[in-house]
This record gives sequence, C-alpha cells and structure tokens, in this order.
Amino acid sequence: MGATNVGSHEMGYEALPRHTNRLIHETSPYLLQHAHNPVGWYPWGEEALCKAREENRPILLSIGYSACHWCHVMAHESFEDEQIAKLMNESFVCIKVDREERPDLDEIYMAATVALNQGRGGWPMTVFLTPDQQPFFAGTYFPPTDKYGRPGFATVLRQIAELWQSNPGTLRTQSDEITERLREASRPSIPLPVGQTEVAAAVAHFAGSFDPVHGGFGPAPKFPAATGLSLLLRHHLRTGDAHGLHMVRMTLDAMARGGIYDQIGGGFARYSTDERWLVPHFEKMLYDNALLTRTYLEAFQVTGDPSYRRIAAELLDYILREMTAPEGGFYSATDADSEGEEGKFYVWTPAEIEAILGEEEARRFCTYYDITESGNWESKNIPNVRRTLEQVAVKLGISAPELQASLDRARPKVYEARRQRIAPGLDDKILTAWNGMMIGSMAEGYRILGDRRYLDAAVRAADFLLTTLVRPDGRLLRTYRRGSAHLGAYLEDYAYLCEGLIDLYEAGGAARYIFEAVRMAERLLADFADEPSGAFFTTARDHESLILRRQEGTDGALPSGNAVAASALARLSFHLDREDLRSAAHRAIVAFGKQIALYPHAFAKSLAVVDLLLEGPIELALIGTLGEAGCEALRQEIGRQYLPNRIVAYHDPAEGDPPPFPLLLGKGLVNSRAALYVCRNFTCQAPITDPAQVAEALGGTARRSAGGKR
Repeated sequence: MGATNVGSHEMGYEALPRHTNRLIHETSPYLLQHAHNPVGWYPWGEEALCKAREENRPILLSIGYSACHWCHVMAHESFEDEQIAKLMNESFVCIKVDREERPDLDEIYMAATVALNQGRGGWPMTVFLTPDQQPFFAGTYFPPTDKYGRPGFATVLRQIAELWQSNPGTLRTQSDEITERLREASRPSIPLPVGQTEVAAAVAHFAGSFDPVHGGFGPAPKFPAATGLSLLLRHHLRTGDAHGLHMVRMTLDAMARGGIYDQIGGGFARYSTDERWLVPHFEKMLYDNALLTRTYLEAFQVTGDPSYRRIAAELLDYILREMTAPEGGFYSATDADSEGEEGKFYVWTPAEIEAILGEEEARRFCTYYDITESGNWESKNIPNVRRTLEQVAVKLGISAPELQASLDRARPKVYEARRQRIAPGLDDKILTAWNGMMIGSMAEGYRILGDRRYLDAAVRAADFLLTTLVRPDGRLLRTYRRGSAHLGAYLEDYAYLCEGLIDLYEAGGAARYIFEAVRMAERLLADFADEPSGAFFTTARDHESLILRRQEGTDGALPSGNAVAASALARLSFHLDREDLRSAAHRAIVAFGKQIALYPHAFAKSLAVVDLLLEGPIELALIGTLGEAGCEALRQEIGRQYLPNRIVAYHDPAEGDPPPFPLLLGKGLVNSRAALYVCRNFTCQAPITDPAQVAEALGGTARRSAGGKR
C-alpha cells in the first residue's frame, strides 16, 4: 500500500445490510458470471459512485474479463465466500468492471496497480479507491487467506477498512500523490522527430532479448509479439537484415508447433507459461488471432513458406467456424477453463485418441503430436509437434506422404470427438475495436490467399458494425450482445475499424468502405485529438469525467490506439491526397518521440507508421472487373508480393465513373484488357496487363528506401 503500513486491527464497522447484487441485468458475460455472488456488486456508474460519496466509503474496484483463469479462481475462493463477501459489503462499495467493455477504467487503474507494485500488474485487478475515484492501494490476485507469500484477501479487507476509519487523511494524501503521478506520466513530452534510427534501435532490442533456442523474446511467460514480428519483417524488407528474418521465422515456427497453438481446432491461446511454447494459458482472444493471422500472412509473402499459409488459413477458418455470430460480427474470446479446470477441454491421453481412431492411426497421431502415457502436462497431453513430419515418418517406418494423409484423416475425427466435451465458456459479446482488427485480417486473408469466404466474412462484419453499432449522430458504440448495443466507443474502436475498412476496400471491397473510413477518421480527429500535442486521447471529448484523460502511445496486448489512428490517417492521406490527414498522422507519432527514443521496442506499431511516412506507399490502381480472369490474375499476383507500404484502388469501368480518388483519375482498360498501374506520388509506369510482369514491376519499387526523420 505504498508507504502506508497496514496494521492487524479488527474492523470497527457495524454490520450493514447485505446489498442487492446489481449485475443481474447486465449484458457482459463477465459481469453476469458474478451476478449471483453474495457480494453486493455494482456496475461502474453514478449509482455506485454517488453511494460511495454520500456514505464516505472506499470503493473496492475489481476488474477482470470472462476468459481469465485467475479471475475465476479469485471469484470462487473469495467472491463466493459468504464471510469474505460480508467483509466486502460491510465496509466498501464494491464495483465489478469488464476490462474489455471499459478499457478506459482498465488503463487508468492498471497504471495505478503497476505504479504501486514495482511494475507488476495483471488480472484480476483489485484496486481500492477513495470515494472520488483516486487509487490508494492495488494488487492482482489475492488468495482468500494468507499464503503463497501474499496477504489473504480477508486480511487486506480488514486492514484497509480499519485504516479508512482510523486514518483516512493518510490514505487520501497517498491517493492524491498517486493520481498526480499518473496524470504526469500520461502526458506526452516535447515532440521529437522519429526515424529509422529508432526502428534500428527497436530491432536491436528485439535481437538482445531473442531466445535463440525456442524463439520469442524474453523469458517465460512468453506472449506472441505479433506487432514486433511485423516490424522485423518491414526492417528486413528495407535492409535485407537476415537475422531479423531469422527471429521472425524461428518464433512463428516454434509457436505453430507448440501447445500455444490449438493443433486440433486452430487458433492461438493468449500466451505460453513456459519458454518453449508448450503450456498455454488456454484462453483464446479474438485480437491475438487477428494480429497473428496478419503476421503469418506477411511471413508467407516474404518467404513463400506454405506452412505460414496453412496456419493463416487455419486461423481464419477457426474464426469462421467458432467465433462468428449469426449477425456477422466476431465473438470476443473463449475461456481457459471448462468444468472448473484449466485446459481440460484441450488435453488428451493415448487411450482417448485410440478410442477415436483405432490402434494404428492413433499410434501415428500420438507419435506426431507428442501424446504419451506419462503425459507432457499434469499427466495429460497438450498436442504439440516436437519433430518434423519426415522425422516422425522414419520413426514409424512409413513415408512422409502416408503419414500426412493419416494425420489429415485423423484430425477432423479428433476435433469432432472434442466437440462432444463440455466446451469452455464463450464470451459472445462483439467489440467494435476487435471486430475492426478481424475485418482487416479477413480482408487480407482474401487479398493474399484468394479464398472468397474471407472477403465475404469481412463484408458481413463491416456491414453489421456500420448498421448496428453506429448511433443516430454517427458516433460509434463499443459493444453488442444479443440484440443490445451500448457504451460510447473509444479511440481504439474508431482507429481499428477505420483501418479495417481501408483493408476491406484494398482487398476488393466496395468504395463505400473508404468513405466510411474517412467518416471515422474525421470523427476521430474531432472527438479525440489533443490539439496542443497532436496525440490522441483514449476517450472522446464527451466521455464521462474520470480522474484523468489518458494519452497512450505504447503498444500493449493490442497495438496502441494512437498508433493505429495514425496509420489509418496516413493511409487515407495517400488514398485521397490529403495533407491534413498526413500531418495529423505525423503529429500523433512525434508527440511520443521522446518515449520512442527511450523505449523504441514498446512502439512497434508507431514505428511501422514512421516507415510508411518516410518511404511513402507504392500506389496500385487495378482497372477491370474483379473476378474476371485477367483482372483476377493481376489481383492474385499483387497479393503474392510483400508490400507493407502500399495503397490499392480498384475501378470497374462497366460500373460508370470511378470514385473521386486521385489514383484512379485518367486510368482505364488497355485494349479492353484489365490493367495494373504502378505509381509513386501519382506518377505511374506504363500499365501492366501481363501478370508475369507484376513481380518485377513491384520488386523495383518495393525496396526503395528513404532516410531522415519524421
């Protein structure tokens, strides 16, 4: 509790009546998980805040999410315990928040938790606030009683209640100091230029923390650094740095072979608890899979390795099969737990596999996927791939093609058998930001892999968001579940959706998606921009008043909303030749220039925008009817090329005049044939009608570099 010493005093409050739990009518799956706790939970809102002020009682703020294993543990051990609930109800106004619905609260109070705990944070997050919302003590998981070297939750509750009664002034002073530190830390410093020096410094940091044995960066637990890996691919394109590409390939290969990847059903778990990617924290998040899809697609373009194509397709197929709502949007997450046990749904014994496949096919399957009698995790087995197909085939005494055919037959059978198990909980809320990310990944999946299902899914999701999560005044809403959309949107909602709509247009979607993206961009500038600094606030001008209005430049589990906003603005500026948007993108990045110079690896998405602004895009105009053989051949050839800095515009002359995009002006078919125009600064080479000429034309422009700073 900072500098305050908590004594072991008994609580002096008289028992108060047990509160009615206010979560019963919420729509968030996470909040509903707590609706029948004996704790008198309130959702965040004026009723709870007013009660705290009127009764001068501290707020106990608990923040988590539905797929969080340790959130479930603390709920079962403490929030379902009648005696602990009694302590909570007697002394505190208890507020439960879904971090995915309220990223504003999560960001503020996670910063407080990290500041109060020597840089450590996580979920469940437990924060104690004054009635005016200022934090004075915070932690993550607390056991119910004193153990694991942690104070028990009951102990913490008693001590804080006693301190609030006996010495509230000290706690308020401490909360004032912490709040001021948070406000100071959230302000961008003096803008500084950012350039390739900072990109190189980020690459050097990744190289210094790279695990040369297992891939990835740093020790366990290991998280998929999708945005950092994408930055390394950009750096490799610009410089030819072989080690940068090696780091990407080794990491992607190790993750794809590991237990962090669902070898049976597709999709990546949140992170690995060990250094070799074997044992995941089993929840699957939509955003991780959206980000990793793009990285595997980019790696496929760079290397031509078919294994990256396979993983990307499996990720998108998993989303279509298990994470797509009937309305068209994408669900948020699946839980780590089923039947009260973490990972139970995903693990196997050899006997279970044999019962599904029969003895011979099971032997092959188990040998390939490391399923043994002794087990590789808690006496069970997490499927993973420790040897190559060829090595396993030699061990089994069969050919590699025969083994591959056997595995291809077996996996669907094992998947269907797994479907008969009790599945982990599904968080079926639809979040605008995360859907924007997956719209972009689905669109890129179509652009690169050519599977029309992915484009159709992106179109359905975009149309769903644009009709269901848009208010009458044109502003976005954050979240939707079972017919109900609510909560004003945040910076990340506008930024991710705006970028996803650009991706959708560039994959062959209708021109109206660019116009919608422009509308999002202009709303973003009007409601979120900080004119003095150029950075973007995470909340809109009309958002409820909190203890601070944050500006966040660093990437976290998701790329920074500020950086994604800058990326979308920059891309639109090149599509529309609008210097105002380009300037806004530039200012949003350099606002964090000092922090980027100090911690460049924490700004991978921002540095990708720097790369785009420094070099400018390759401009591609494809004229023809999408789906017609000649046009399709050109489109497919474009999709094979790794062009991270590009804009793509389409026009079918049969549909009349082109949209008013500078890149399309004056461009038409060539001798009635589909044509590709390759341009820079709207100055174009001779049009191409032969797909065989596309790679050479793009190779000559894709690797042009520019120095300097933005």
